[in-house]
Amino acid sequence: MDAFGERIENLIKQLGITKTKFAEKLSVSQPYISKIIISGYVPSDRLIEDICEKFNANEKWLRTGEGEMFIRKTRSETIADFMVDMLNEEEPSYKRRLIEALAELSTDEWKLLENITLKLAEKKD
Repeated sequence: MDAFGERIENLIKQLGITKTKFAEKLSVSQPYISKIIISGYVPSDRLIEDICEKFNANEKWLRTGEGEMFIRKTRSETIADFMVDMLNEEEPSYKRRLIEALAELSTDEWKLLENITLKLAEKKD
């Protein structure tokens, strides 16, 4: 296995997904991903850019092994990504129902919720 292939394999493991799911998100076949992993075949720049964009991978790390595997996101980027993923879910999930309920809270209800969470945090072991 080549170093590039090892990095792709490590990325997939860190993401906690299968090669098939990784391939689906990139619109390529699972055998193509296996070819990259086994032979170290380096894909096109476009596919490398897609990997970095879709999985928040550090392009320098992916190409050379230098630096950290993932790009650190700002709090706003993390929230935006969460919202996009949640809104793209086929079936309304608990996360979506919770966010919808929170969106309907008044200012006073937000204050109450904040006080409750602060009290819960104080009681944490």
